[in-house]
Amino acid sequence: MQFNGLTLEIRRIMARGFAVMLGLCLMLGAWPSLPAWADPALTAAAPAAAPAPAAAAGGSFVAAAVTQVGPAVVRIDTERTVTRNPDPMFNDPVFRRFFGEGSQPAPYEERMRGQGSGFIFNADGTILTNAHVVDHADRVTVTLKDGRRFEGEVRGVDEVTDLAVVKINSSDRLPIAPLGNSDQVQVGDWAIAVGNPLGLDNTVTLGIISTLNRSSAAVGIPDKRVDFIQTDAAINPGNSGGPLLNGMGEVIGINTAIRANAMGIGFAIPINKAKEISARLVRGERVTHPFIGVQIATLTPEVARQNNEDPNSTVILPEVNGALVMGVVPNSPAASGGLRRGDVITQIDRQAVTAADQLQSLMERSQVGQSLQVTIRRGDRTQQLSVQAAEMQGDS
Repeated sequence: MQFNGLTLEIRRIMARGFAVMLGLCLMLGAWPSLPAWADPALTAAAPAAAPAPAAAAGGSFVAAAVTQVGPAVVRIDTERTVTRNPDPMFNDPVFRRFFGEGSQPAPYEERMRGQGSGFIFNADGTILTNAHVVDHADRVTVTLKDGRRFEGEVRGVDEVTDLAVVKINSSDRLPIAPLGNSDQVQVGDWAIAVGNPLGLDNTVTLGIISTLNRSSAAVGIPDKRVDFIQTDAAINPGNSGGPLLNGMGEVIGINTAIRANAMGIGFAIPINKAKEISARLVRGERVTHPFIGVQIATLTPEVARQNNEDPNSTVILPEVNGALVMGVVPNSPAASGGLRRGDVITQIDRQAVTAADQLQSLMERSQVGQSLQVTIRRGDRTQQLSVQAAEMQGDS
Protein backbone atom coordinates (compact mmCIF):
# COMPACT_ATOMS: atom_id res chain seq x y z
CA MET A 1 0.00 0.00 0.00
CA GLN A 2 2.78 2.39 0.81
CA PHE A 3 4.46 1.55 -2.50
CA ASN A 4 1.26 2.09 -4.39
CA GLY A 5 0.69 5.40 -2.59
CA LEU A 6 4.18 6.55 -3.41
CA THR A 7 3.68 5.59 -7.01
CA LEU A 8 0.48 7.57 -7.15
CA GLU A 9 2.21 10.65 -5.72
CA ILE A 10 5.06 10.35 -8.20
CA ARG A 11 2.53 10.11 -11.00
CA ARG A 12 0.88 13.33 -9.85
CA ILE A 13 4.23 15.17 -9.74
CA MET A 14 5.15 13.91 -13.20
CA ALA A 15 1.76 15.00 -14.56
CA ARG A 16 2.19 18.50 -13.19
CA GLY A 17 5.71 18.70 -14.63
CA PHE A 18 4.46 17.54 -18.01
CA ALA A 19 1.76 20.24 -17.95
CA VAL A 20 4.33 22.94 -17.15
CA MET A 21 6.63 21.78 -19.96
CA LEU A 22 3.73 21.69 -22.39
CA GLY A 23 2.76 25.28 -21.47
CA LEU A 24 6.32 26.49 -22.00
CA CYS A 25 6.48 24.83 -25.38
CA LEU A 26 3.20 26.41 -26.47
CA MET A 27 4.33 29.87 -25.30
CA LEU A 28 7.67 29.60 -27.11
CA GLY A 29 5.92 28.39 -30.21
CA ALA A 30 3.65 31.45 -30.22
CA TRP A 31 6.48 33.95 -29.53
CA PRO A 32 7.37 34.73 -33.22
CA SER A 33 3.85 35.99 -33.91
CA LEU A 34 4.21 38.95 -31.52
CA PRO A 35 4.41 42.38 -33.24
CA ALA A 36 8.11 42.90 -32.49
CA TRP A 37 8.88 39.69 -34.32
CA ALA A 38 6.48 40.05 -37.23
CA ASP A 39 6.77 37.88 -40.28
CA PRO A 40 9.04 39.57 -42.86
CA ALA A 41 6.49 38.82 -45.56
CA LEU A 42 3.80 40.77 -43.66
CA THR A 43 6.20 43.64 -43.05
CA ALA A 44 6.99 43.91 -46.73
CA ALA A 45 3.29 44.06 -47.55
CA ALA A 46 2.76 47.19 -45.37
CA PRO A 47 2.49 50.50 -47.30
CA ALA A 48 5.84 52.25 -47.71
CA ALA A 49 6.40 55.83 -46.52
CA ALA A 50 6.68 58.59 -49.14
CA PRO A 51 10.28 58.96 -50.37
CA ALA A 52 12.21 61.82 -48.83
CA PRO A 53 13.49 64.56 -51.16
CA ALA A 54 17.00 64.20 -52.46
CA ALA A 55 19.41 65.42 -49.82
CA ALA A 56 22.62 67.26 -50.36
CA ALA A 57 25.82 65.73 -49.02
CA GLY A 58 25.73 65.94 -45.25
CA GLY A 59 22.25 67.43 -45.02
CA SER A 60 18.87 68.08 -46.63
CA PHE A 61 18.15 70.08 -49.79
CA VAL A 62 16.74 72.81 -47.52
CA ALA A 63 20.03 73.09 -45.64
CA ALA A 64 21.91 73.23 -48.96
CA ALA A 65 19.62 76.00 -50.27
CA VAL A 66 19.92 78.05 -47.09
CA THR A 67 23.69 77.60 -47.00
CA GLN A 68 23.85 78.98 -50.53
CA VAL A 69 21.52 81.96 -50.05
CA GLY A 70 21.49 82.63 -46.29
CA PRO A 71 24.57 84.88 -46.17
CA ALA A 72 22.96 87.20 -48.76
CA VAL A 73 19.74 87.63 -46.71
CA VAL A 74 19.83 90.84 -44.67
CA ARG A 75 17.86 92.47 -41.89
CA ILE A 76 16.63 95.98 -42.62
CA ASP A 77 15.97 98.34 -39.69
CA THR A 78 14.25 101.63 -40.43
CA GLU A 79 13.57 104.85 -38.57
CA ARG A 80 11.34 107.75 -39.51
CA THR A 81 10.03 110.86 -37.83
CA VAL A 82 6.26 111.31 -37.68
CA THR A 83 4.61 114.59 -36.68
CA ARG A 84 1.67 114.02 -34.36
CA ASN A 85 -1.10 116.49 -33.73
CA PRO A 86 -2.38 116.88 -30.16
CA ASP A 87 -5.57 115.18 -29.04
CA PRO A 88 -8.65 116.86 -30.61
CA MET A 89 -9.99 117.24 -27.10
CA PHE A 90 -7.65 120.19 -26.65
CA ASN A 91 -9.61 122.08 -29.35
CA ASP A 92 -12.81 121.82 -27.37
CA PRO A 93 -14.00 125.34 -26.37
CA VAL A 94 -14.89 124.10 -22.89
CA PHE A 95 -11.34 122.81 -22.39
CA ARG A 96 -9.80 126.09 -23.60
CA ARG A 97 -12.14 128.13 -21.43
CA PHE A 98 -11.28 126.04 -18.37
CA PHE A 99 -7.50 125.84 -18.89
CA GLY A 100 -6.96 129.05 -20.85
CA GLU A 101 -6.49 129.86 -24.52
CA GLY A 102 -2.72 129.28 -24.34
CA SER A 103 -3.01 125.79 -22.91
CA GLN A 104 -3.32 123.96 -26.25
CA PRO A 105 -0.15 121.87 -26.81
CA ALA A 106 1.80 122.18 -30.05
CA PRO A 107 2.28 119.30 -32.52
CA TYR A 108 5.08 116.95 -31.53
CA GLU A 109 7.42 114.55 -33.30
CA GLU A 110 7.66 110.82 -32.71
CA ARG A 111 10.34 108.37 -33.87
CA MET A 112 8.90 105.26 -35.50
CA ARG A 113 10.97 102.10 -35.97
CA GLY A 114 10.36 99.19 -38.31
CA GLN A 115 12.07 96.01 -39.39
CA GLY A 116 12.01 93.78 -42.44
CA SER A 117 14.17 91.62 -44.65
CA GLY A 118 15.89 91.84 -48.01
CA PHE A 119 18.58 90.10 -50.05
CA ILE A 120 21.66 91.18 -51.98
CA PHE A 121 21.30 90.35 -55.67
CA ASN A 122 24.24 92.26 -57.12
CA ALA A 123 27.91 92.37 -56.13
CA ASP A 124 27.79 96.17 -55.95
CA GLY A 125 25.59 95.92 -52.83
CA THR A 126 22.16 96.30 -54.42
CA ILE A 127 19.35 94.86 -52.28
CA LEU A 128 15.78 93.98 -53.16
CA THR A 129 13.03 94.35 -50.57
CA ASN A 130 9.40 95.42 -50.19
CA ALA A 131 8.38 99.04 -50.66
CA HIS A 132 6.41 98.99 -47.42
CA VAL A 133 9.56 97.96 -45.50
CA VAL A 134 11.39 101.21 -46.33
CA ASP A 135 8.36 103.44 -46.89
CA HIS A 136 9.18 107.07 -45.93
CA ALA A 137 12.20 105.93 -43.91
CA ASP A 138 14.62 108.65 -42.75
CA ARG A 139 17.32 106.11 -41.91
CA VAL A 140 17.93 102.56 -43.15
CA THR A 141 20.38 100.18 -41.48
CA VAL A 142 21.32 96.89 -43.16
CA THR A 143 22.71 94.00 -41.11
CA LEU A 144 24.27 90.95 -42.75
CA LYS A 145 24.16 87.44 -41.30
CA ASP A 146 27.86 87.68 -40.39
CA GLY A 147 27.16 90.75 -38.25
CA ARG A 148 28.41 93.48 -40.59
CA ARG A 149 26.26 96.63 -40.54
CA PHE A 150 25.87 99.28 -43.24
CA GLU A 151 23.95 102.48 -43.79
CA GLY A 152 21.51 101.85 -46.60
CA GLU A 153 20.36 104.26 -49.29
CA VAL A 154 16.87 103.82 -50.74
CA ARG A 155 17.44 104.10 -54.49
CA GLY A 156 13.90 103.52 -55.75
CA VAL A 157 10.42 102.57 -54.56
CA ASP A 158 7.40 101.34 -56.50
CA GLU A 159 4.37 101.21 -54.22
CA VAL A 160 2.12 99.63 -56.84
CA THR A 161 4.21 96.44 -57.04
CA ASP A 162 5.49 96.82 -53.45
CA LEU A 163 9.11 96.65 -54.59
CA ALA A 164 12.10 98.74 -53.51
CA VAL A 165 15.86 98.79 -54.04
CA VAL A 166 18.35 99.67 -51.28
CA LYS A 167 22.07 100.23 -51.88
CA ILE A 168 24.97 99.62 -49.49
CA ASN A 169 28.67 100.30 -50.07
CA SER A 170 31.38 97.89 -48.98
CA SER A 171 35.02 97.44 -49.89
CA ASP A 172 34.75 93.77 -48.94
CA ARG A 173 33.20 91.06 -51.04
CA LEU A 174 29.45 90.69 -50.52
CA PRO A 175 27.43 87.46 -50.81
CA ILE A 176 24.86 87.28 -53.63
CA ALA A 177 21.57 85.40 -53.87
CA PRO A 178 21.15 83.67 -57.26
CA LEU A 179 17.95 84.60 -59.06
CA GLY A 180 15.74 81.95 -60.61
CA ASN A 181 12.91 82.06 -63.15
CA SER A 182 9.46 82.45 -61.61
CA ASP A 183 7.82 81.61 -64.95
CA GLN A 184 9.03 78.03 -64.51
CA VAL A 185 7.50 77.59 -61.03
CA GLN A 186 4.74 74.99 -60.77
CA VAL A 187 2.07 74.32 -58.17
CA GLY A 188 3.43 71.71 -55.78
CA ASP A 189 7.08 72.82 -56.05
CA TRP A 190 9.03 73.27 -52.83
CA ALA A 191 9.04 76.78 -51.32
CA ILE A 192 11.62 77.93 -48.76
CA ALA A 193 11.04 81.30 -47.07
CA VAL A 194 14.06 82.99 -45.48
CA GLY A 195 13.99 86.17 -43.42
CA ASN A 196 13.65 87.75 -40.01
CA PRO A 197 10.02 87.24 -38.95
CA LEU A 198 8.90 88.97 -35.76
CA GLY A 199 12.49 90.10 -35.11
CA LEU A 200 13.86 86.53 -35.08
CA ASP A 201 16.91 86.69 -37.33
CA ASN A 202 17.84 84.08 -39.93
CA THR A 203 14.62 82.05 -39.78
CA VAL A 204 13.72 79.43 -42.39
CA THR A 205 10.27 77.95 -43.12
CA LEU A 206 9.38 75.24 -45.61
CA GLY A 207 6.24 74.66 -47.65
CA ILE A 208 5.04 74.25 -51.21
CA ILE A 209 3.72 76.50 -53.95
CA SER A 210 -0.03 76.29 -53.49
CA THR A 211 -1.25 78.65 -56.26
CA LEU A 212 0.21 80.79 -59.02
CA ASN A 213 -0.98 84.11 -60.49
CA ARG A 214 -3.08 85.06 -57.45
CA SER A 215 -4.06 88.61 -58.37
CA SER A 216 -3.78 91.40 -55.85
CA ALA A 217 -7.44 92.20 -56.49
CA ALA A 218 -8.43 88.67 -55.49
CA VAL A 219 -6.25 88.89 -52.38
CA GLY A 220 -8.04 92.05 -51.32
CA ILE A 221 -5.44 94.75 -51.99
CA PRO A 222 -6.72 96.69 -55.02
CA ASP A 223 -4.05 99.39 -54.64
CA LYS A 224 -1.39 96.89 -55.81
CA ARG A 225 -0.81 95.48 -59.28
CA VAL A 226 0.81 92.06 -58.75
CA ASP A 227 0.02 88.43 -59.58
CA PHE A 228 1.36 86.74 -56.46
CA ILE A 229 2.91 83.36 -55.87
CA GLN A 230 0.90 81.77 -53.05
CA THR A 231 2.62 79.41 -50.62
CA ASP A 232 1.90 77.66 -47.33
CA ALA A 233 5.42 78.45 -46.07
CA ALA A 234 4.97 80.77 -43.09
CA ILE A 235 5.46 84.45 -43.98
CA ASN A 236 5.05 86.79 -41.03
CA PRO A 237 5.82 90.46 -40.34
CA GLY A 238 9.59 90.82 -40.56
CA ASN A 239 9.74 88.23 -43.36
CA SER A 240 8.66 90.97 -45.76
CA GLY A 241 11.29 91.55 -48.42
CA GLY A 242 13.10 88.27 -47.83
CA PRO A 243 13.57 85.68 -50.58
CA LEU A 244 11.32 82.76 -51.43
CA LEU A 245 13.54 79.97 -52.75
CA ASN A 246 12.97 76.88 -54.85
CA GLY A 247 14.51 73.52 -54.00
CA MET A 248 17.74 74.45 -55.81
CA GLY A 249 18.31 77.55 -53.71
CA GLU A 250 17.30 80.08 -56.38
CA VAL A 251 15.18 83.13 -55.57
CA ILE A 252 11.78 82.74 -57.21
CA GLY A 253 9.89 85.39 -55.25
CA ILE A 254 10.03 88.20 -52.69
CA ASN A 255 8.02 87.49 -49.55
CA THR A 256 5.40 90.02 -48.60
CA ALA A 257 3.28 89.94 -45.44
CA ILE A 258 0.21 91.80 -46.65
CA ARG A 259 -2.70 90.04 -45.01
CA ALA A 260 -2.82 89.95 -41.22
CA ASN A 261 -5.65 87.40 -41.37
CA ALA A 262 -3.97 85.13 -43.93
CA MET A 263 -3.69 82.05 -41.72
CA GLY A 264 -1.63 79.28 -43.29
CA ILE A 265 -0.96 81.05 -46.58
CA GLY A 266 1.61 83.59 -47.64
CA PHE A 267 2.29 85.60 -50.77
CA ALA A 268 5.40 86.45 -52.73
CA ILE A 269 6.07 88.81 -55.64
CA PRO A 270 7.44 86.79 -58.60
CA ILE A 271 11.13 87.48 -59.10
CA ASN A 272 10.58 88.06 -62.82
CA LYS A 273 8.42 91.07 -61.95
CA ALA A 274 11.33 92.45 -59.91
CA LYS A 275 13.70 91.81 -62.82
CA GLU A 276 11.47 93.92 -65.08
CA ILE A 277 11.69 97.07 -62.98
CA SER A 278 14.77 96.71 -60.73
CA ALA A 279 17.09 98.50 -63.18
CA ARG A 280 14.76 101.53 -63.24
CA LEU A 281 14.52 101.49 -59.45
CA VAL A 282 18.32 101.39 -59.14
CA ARG A 283 18.52 104.49 -61.34
CA GLY A 284 15.85 106.19 -59.25
CA GLU A 285 13.39 106.35 -62.13
CA ARG A 286 9.66 106.39 -61.56
CA VAL A 287 7.82 103.23 -62.60
CA THR A 288 4.47 104.05 -64.17
CA HIS A 289 1.35 101.86 -64.11
CA PRO A 290 -1.78 102.66 -66.15
CA PHE A 291 -5.24 102.54 -64.58
CA ILE A 292 -8.79 103.67 -65.39
CA GLY A 293 -10.26 103.86 -61.88
CA VAL A 294 -12.81 101.10 -61.39
CA GLN A 295 -13.43 98.67 -58.55
CA ILE A 296 -14.30 95.35 -60.14
CA ALA A 297 -15.37 91.79 -59.40
CA THR A 298 -15.60 88.71 -61.59
CA LEU A 299 -19.10 88.09 -62.99
CA THR A 300 -20.35 84.76 -64.35
CA PRO A 301 -23.78 83.85 -65.75
CA GLU A 302 -24.43 81.78 -62.61
CA VAL A 303 -23.63 84.68 -60.27
CA ALA A 304 -25.77 87.04 -62.34
CA ARG A 305 -28.66 84.55 -62.35
CA GLN A 306 -28.56 84.21 -58.57
CA ASN A 307 -28.59 87.99 -58.24
CA ASN A 308 -31.49 88.38 -60.64
CA GLU A 309 -33.56 85.72 -58.86
CA ASP A 310 -33.13 87.49 -55.52
CA PRO A 311 -36.29 89.58 -54.88
CA ASN A 312 -34.24 91.99 -52.77
CA SER A 313 -31.70 92.69 -55.53
CA THR A 314 -31.52 96.36 -56.52
CA VAL A 315 -30.07 95.76 -60.00
CA ILE A 316 -30.61 93.28 -62.82
CA LEU A 317 -27.27 92.01 -64.18
CA PRO A 318 -26.63 90.63 -67.68
CA GLU A 319 -25.95 86.89 -67.52
CA VAL A 320 -22.51 87.03 -69.14
CA ASN A 321 -18.84 86.55 -68.26
CA GLY A 322 -16.95 89.75 -67.54
CA ALA A 323 -15.69 92.22 -64.96
CA LEU A 324 -18.52 93.78 -62.98
CA VAL A 325 -17.95 97.43 -62.08
CA MET A 326 -18.60 97.65 -58.33
CA GLY A 327 -17.57 101.29 -58.07
CA VAL A 328 -16.05 104.15 -60.06
CA VAL A 329 -13.34 106.36 -58.57
CA PRO A 330 -14.40 110.03 -58.67
CA ASN A 331 -12.53 112.20 -61.19
CA SER A 332 -10.91 109.09 -62.70
CA PRO A 333 -10.60 108.18 -66.41
CA ALA A 334 -13.48 105.72 -65.96
CA ALA A 335 -15.71 108.44 -64.58
CA SER A 336 -14.77 110.78 -67.43
CA GLY A 337 -15.35 108.03 -69.98
CA GLY A 338 -18.89 107.32 -68.77
CA LEU A 339 -18.48 104.02 -66.90
CA ARG A 340 -21.08 103.43 -64.18
CA ARG A 341 -21.58 101.13 -61.26
CA GLY A 342 -23.31 97.96 -62.48
CA ASP A 343 -21.69 97.99 -65.94
CA VAL A 344 -20.02 94.77 -67.06
CA ILE A 345 -16.75 95.13 -68.98
CA THR A 346 -16.53 92.37 -71.59
CA GLN A 347 -13.73 93.64 -73.88
CA ILE A 348 -10.73 95.98 -73.83
CA ASP A 349 -9.46 96.90 -77.30
CA ARG A 350 -11.29 93.85 -78.71
CA GLN A 351 -9.64 91.49 -76.22
CA ALA A 352 -12.18 89.47 -74.26
CA VAL A 353 -12.47 90.11 -70.52
CA THR A 354 -13.96 87.22 -68.55
CA ALA A 355 -12.58 87.89 -65.05
CA ALA A 356 -11.40 90.73 -62.84
CA ASP A 357 -7.76 89.59 -62.77
CA GLN A 358 -7.75 89.40 -66.58
CA LEU A 359 -8.78 93.06 -66.78
CA GLN A 360 -5.98 93.92 -64.35
CA SER A 361 -3.44 92.11 -66.57
CA LEU A 362 -4.67 93.89 -69.69
CA MET A 363 -4.37 97.24 -67.95
CA GLU A 364 -0.80 96.45 -66.85
CA ARG A 365 0.15 95.79 -70.48
CA SER A 366 -1.31 99.09 -71.70
CA GLN A 367 0.38 102.52 -71.61
CA VAL A 368 -0.29 105.69 -69.63
CA GLY A 369 -2.17 108.07 -71.92
CA GLN A 370 -3.38 105.28 -74.21
CA SER A 371 -6.99 105.54 -75.41
CA LEU A 372 -8.75 102.25 -74.65
CA GLN A 373 -11.89 101.05 -76.39
CA VAL A 374 -14.02 99.51 -73.66
CA THR A 375 -16.96 97.26 -74.52
CA ILE A 376 -19.58 97.06 -71.76
CA ARG A 377 -22.97 95.49 -71.14
CA ARG A 378 -25.37 97.90 -69.46
CA GLY A 379 -28.64 96.15 -68.79
CA ASP A 380 -29.63 94.44 -72.03
CA ARG A 381 -27.58 96.76 -74.27
CA THR A 382 -23.97 96.60 -75.49
CA GLN A 383 -22.08 99.90 -75.65
CA GLN A 384 -18.64 101.14 -76.68
CA LEU A 385 -16.82 103.69 -74.50
CA SER A 386 -13.46 105.39 -74.93
CA VAL A 387 -11.36 105.66 -71.76
CA GLN A 388 -7.89 107.20 -71.58
CA ALA A 389 -5.57 105.40 -69.14
CA ALA A 390 -3.91 107.54 -66.47
CA GLU A 391 -0.97 106.88 -64.15
CA MET A 392 -1.82 104.78 -61.13
CA GLN A 393 -0.59 106.01 -57.77
CA GLY A 394 -0.08 103.85 -54.69
CA ASP A 395 -3.40 104.91 -53.21
CA SER A 396 -5.42 105.00 -56.46
